[in-house]
Amino acid sequence: MNISQDATATGLPAKTIRYYEEIGLIRPERSDNGYRTFTQTALHQLHFLARARALGFSIDDCRSLLMLWEDRSRASSDVRKIAAAHLSEIEAKIADLTAMQNTLKNLVQTCHGNDRPDCPILNTLSGVSSD
Repeated sequence: MNISQDATATGLPAKTIRYYEEIGLIRPERSDNGYRTFTQTALHQLHFLARARALGFSIDDCRSLLMLWEDRSRASSDVRKIAAAHLSEIEAKIADLTAMQNTLKNLVQTCHGNDRPDCPILNTLSGVSSD
């Protein structure tokens, strides 16, 4: 398969596939004319990477996970450790977003939204007390 066929099959843009090759995540074969040719293994790697990235794994995590996936003597505990660390990061982001949501919800509720110039939202953003 060529890069455009792989892009269609995996849902990844050709630019992303080229980037993955550039950073060494994948290594497609090259034909005599220099065109990339993707084996079934390379296609599976691209699908794997697409799913891992869709779950928010970093490029470094993807590299580690891909190496573990290809290592048939791997310990699943190594895979679990990467996934658990990523899950912790996601949970921390969710907590941060929830705190931001609560703060904004409170600010929106305290703003009268009328024709007067005083605004608790702007006061909070500027650090000015509304007293």
